[in-house]
Amino acid sequence: MDSDLFNHARAATADLSADQRLDWLRLIRSRRVGAVTFHRLLAEHGSAGAALAALPEIAAAAGVKDYALCPVDVAHHEMSLARIAGAKMICWGEARYPEALYDLGDAPPVLWAIGDAALLNRPSVAMVGARNASSLGVRMASRLAETLGEKGFVVVSGLARGIDAAAHKAALALGTVAVQAGGVDVIYPEENALLAREIGEKGCRISEQPMGLAPQARHFPMRNRLVSGLSRAVVVVEAAARSGSLITARNALDQGRDVLAVPGHPFDARAAGCNLLIRDGAILVRNSSDVIEAIGTGMPDLRRPIVHHPERQPDPIPTALPGPTPARRALADISQLHSQILARLGPSPLAEDQLIRDLAMPSAHIASELLTLELEGKVRRQAGGLLSRVD
Repeated sequence: MDSDLFNHARAATADLSADQRLDWLRLIRSRRVGAVTFHRLLAEHGSAGAALAALPEIAAAAGVKDYALCPVDVAHHEMSLARIAGAKMICWGEARYPEALYDLGDAPPVLWAIGDAALLNRPSVAMVGARNASSLGVRMASRLAETLGEKGFVVVSGLARGIDAAAHKAALALGTVAVQAGGVDVIYPEENALLAREIGEKGCRISEQPMGLAPQARHFPMRNRLVSGLSRAVVVVEAAARSGSLITARNALDQGRDVLAVPGHPFDARAAGCNLLIRDGAILVRNSSDVIEAIGTGMPDLRRPIVHHPERQPDPIPTALPGPTPARRALADISQLHSQILARLGPSPLAEDQLIRDLAMPSAHIASELLTLELEGKVRRQAGGLLSRVD
């Protein structure tokens, strides 16, 4: 799509109504409905309201007893907490939604934002690194963030202590976005409470998690994919050989973003991850000029820069998406197919189209039973059409 047509499509995208927002929030907060499943249900049923109406029957057919949707009161309560916190609800497809996230197969259907949401659509660079950063690492992160901000880039990070906090502080007056692992109204760590308030006033804080939710370990990798997804590139400043910063770097590579790293002394364990990244092909960074030389000065062309109507699916579903709903088969046949699917899957992700080829069955039959297994909590769907078994 050329830029004029893209801008026209953006301008034509209408915001969701209050009732539609409630439906979106209830659907994404319903049990066992993640981002990928949300978009899949939206594509199959045409709207969040229709998907909500169909979900109990789908769950019952999957043998899930007493499946309950997210109650209306719970969604209203979350919206009430958002109003108290001053958070804005941004849904996929709306004008304020970050363009860069349309490139993600598991783009969050709903984001909560506190602050200047316009920053989400400016050219951005992510900066991540060690929480127990050295004095030199903190100075390097601050200098990079400040000079990148002066050159028009928004600095994105995760509001953690150490490198994240240093980058946010240095870019505060120029543009910074903090992606939080828990609810956007829950500050973690507590020592960054003042910084978080300042970002809310001068920058922007966002989260895909429910309001009021305290972050748990599993939320941080989810946050990391958004830190990299929002950005043109990820710059790693001090990171151990096994650290969350390297997870963010891997996310960046999977998402087609550039990965850059600041080298460190071989004897400093906090630099081991950066040195490994450089050894494996990451771009070495000495200053902001190295970053800009690597990525250019403008926002990149996204691989899928098409903004659809809010009630549409963001990406084409793999070939396994059913057309007409197939007739339900005998329970014995369904049980056998479930066993075959689970036998083919393991902890390591497998592409859905490869699973279909391996089973040599109609894609419509497999797709409908995959959704059943998702609702039963036996299969996990990931971005890019990947599936894994939940043991």
